[in-house]
Amino acid sequence: MIESSIIVVDCEIISHDKFAGDQYVLTLKSEYIANNFKPGQFIHVKVSEALEMRRPMSIMLVDTYNNTFDVLYKIVGQGTNKLSKCKIGESLSVIGPIGNGFNITKHELPLLIGGGVGMPPIISIAQSIKNNPKYKPLVILGSEVPFPFNPQKITINNVGDTYKMPLLSNWNIESKLTSLQEFKGVFKGFVTDLARIYLDSLSVTDLKKINIYSCGPHAMLEQVAKLANDYKIPCQISLEENMACAVGGCAGCVVKINDSNKIKMKRVCVDGPVFDANTVFCFD
Repeated sequence: MIESSIIVVDCEIISHDKFAGDQYVLTLKSEYIANNFKPGQFIHVKVSEALEMRRPMSIMLVDTYNNTFDVLYKIVGQGTNKLSKCKIGESLSVIGPIGNGFNITKHELPLLIGGGVGMPPIISIAQSIKNNPKYKPLVILGSEVPFPFNPQKITINNVGDTYKMPLLSNWNIESKLTSLQEFKGVFKGFVTDLARIYLDSLSVTDLKKINIYSCGPHAMLEQVAKLANDYKIPCQISLEENMACAVGGCAGCVVKINDSNKIKMKRVCVDGPVFDANTVFCFD
């Protein structure tokens, strides 16, 4: 992989699959983006010629053999509604890859936590380390609508039916699903509730091997950051913000970051979207 820079490219739609809860997985083709992507980076998509503003979307998977990449999105407004009407074979103007992604550390037990449409960066981390025997990650995914995949049922003695993400199972990566809804076989609670149960089961030695990586709604990230602070675990979070230009020019996505006890304004698009959780949330 070469050092990437932001480019504008027309990407052909290879597949466009709909899931429950107005969720879609869109597969686009671009040799450059597929081969220059780092987990946590995103693209800026022109969803329609009728709408000038682009939409930021996180990359979930890359296929460097076929030069494709996948994004997950949910219909939340006019733009994503228009995007959902796009057909296979059409092209979309895409800017990317954008931003500073996750720094995958040497910690052997990555804890990957994703919520809602914040799941893609977490899955992309899992893909990037799946063939490295050094890592033994646990992925916790939360959703308040049906998951955008067909959960895989696994029956465990004395526990009963539980469900996992089949793709992660194929990669031999342990995953757990959470929701406040009454989804059969899914842990009822917040992602942080399940994460605490997991962390409490670890020895002091294993806790030192944990690094948390997370993406999701702001309220969820705040609780993940608090969780990391409680257990004194390093934590990286990917922020979700509305963006205009997404390349650092407009400063429309700035957030306050605590940098060496000095508050600075950082742009989520190019200074992030990934930040050290301690610089975004302070619990001391």
